[in-house]
Amino acid sequence: MLGRIIRHEWTNLAADRTVWVLAGLMALISLYGVYNGATWSAFQRENIAMALDEERDRLAGHRAFVESGQEPASRFRNPLSPDSVGGSMGRRYAYLPPAPLAPLSVGQSDLYPYYFQVSTNSKQSFLNTHELENPSNLLSGRFDLAFVVVYLLPLLILALSYDLLSSEREQGTMAMLLSQPLPLWTLALGKIALRALVVLALALGFSLAGYTAAGGALASMDALLLWMAVVAAYSLLWFGLAVAANALGKGSATNAMLLAGIWLVVVVITPAAVNLVVTTSYPIPSRVELVQALRTATEDANARSAEVLSQYYTDHPEYLPEGEQPDPNDFTLRSYAVREDVERAMAPVLERYDGQLLRQQTLVNRLKWLSPAVVAQEALNDIAGTGLARYQHFLGVVDRYHDELRSYFIPKVSARATMTTADYDAIPVFEYQEESFGEILGRVSAGIVGLALPMLLAFGVGARILRSYPVVG
Repeated sequence: MLGRIIRHEWTNLAADRTVWVLAGLMALISLYGVYNGATWSAFQRENIAMALDEERDRLAGHRAFVESGQEPASRFRNPLSPDSVGGSMGRRYAYLPPAPLAPLSVGQSDLYPYYFQVSTNSKQSFLNTHELENPSNLLSGRFDLAFVVVYLLPLLILALSYDLLSSEREQGTMAMLLSQPLPLWTLALGKIALRALVVLALALGFSLAGYTAAGGALASMDALLLWMAVVAAYSLLWFGLAVAANALGKGSATNAMLLAGIWLVVVVITPAAVNLVVTTSYPIPSRVELVQALRTATEDANARSAEVLSQYYTDHPEYLPEGEQPDPNDFTLRSYAVREDVERAMAPVLERYDGQLLRQQTLVNRLKWLSPAVVAQEALNDIAGTGLARYQHFLGVVDRYHDELRSYFIPKVSARATMTTADYDAIPVFEYQEESFGEILGRVSAGIVGLALPMLLAFGVGARILRSYPVVG
């Protein structure tokens, strides 16, 4: 009987031009979202490639100068000086490459810088240097497939399901159908199953098509399957809400208004309220305060430069050449000592920034369960590698690389060495170590469970209410 109902529903849907119009419109919107996401990912890859080309050509030019045996024109721009090379001339790029599923969800990748010019200078000298971006783009976000799934796919589901049972009752065919050996729940299940199959085929098909069109590799199929699991759980949740609304026995117009109100609360109002609560509870300190603290710490360290240099040698006795005494007039090492002292003084200020950000994220993780839309959005961003977690992981990799670069150059500076071609070849190269799939799976699995539980609850409530469904009236 269930199969017969599904076949009958397919005949009705196939004959309805509105369904085909909605499906075509959703296809066009989804393709546009994938195009936008793929364009942004391509832009990132192109910029990273250009940066690496510039780095290669720059270092090759300095290396050729060393091979030529010429004298430098300036002591401040000297390819033979480890200080000049480590500080600016030999700076290297640390970059966050777009993940395989990045074209499907831009997420927060347009808010955070995805490459830095790392040198032996302080971290503040490159971490706070960002690309200029159109503020309107940052405010509204970029239209991508994740936006279609989170915001627009529920509207398609509700448009197909708001009159699931009410239309039969309003047309007077409900009593005739139930006069057959056909339970009401079987009728509802057949109707919702066909619509769910159609919508999931569209949503998952668009995800696969977008992934393939953007050049997705087979090696990342596990991430794509995880993406599809989130989309399926989120979609079925909305079908469950549609069943529960229809089970109330109200008219089609009432069902439509009720479901539209639920969509507005879940997708628009609650996320905005969560954002307001988070930013109000844990506001990020003013950037002016950071700049002022950096200026004060720098002025203080410069005023105590002799003392700072002495402490620097105490902390790093390996930087003092054997048999030599500290030279308080050594401008180069004194500048490194000042930078380290400034970083030490700035650590509490930066910890406040990081602490507030961590508190914000912790509160978001607690409040996001109030809105399935927030849960789905965070999960999709996590899978696409465009969420906060991957960016924080990237900053950790950059921090370790910065330490590695300093450990390479500073001993050469303290030994007053001259850069050779072999030294250029040995400059540490940045290599991004990706998170393990297990770490991503652990975070996303919680999101899937957070979508599956309310989905089961919605279907359960709908099944219970259906027992007293008014067939006529």
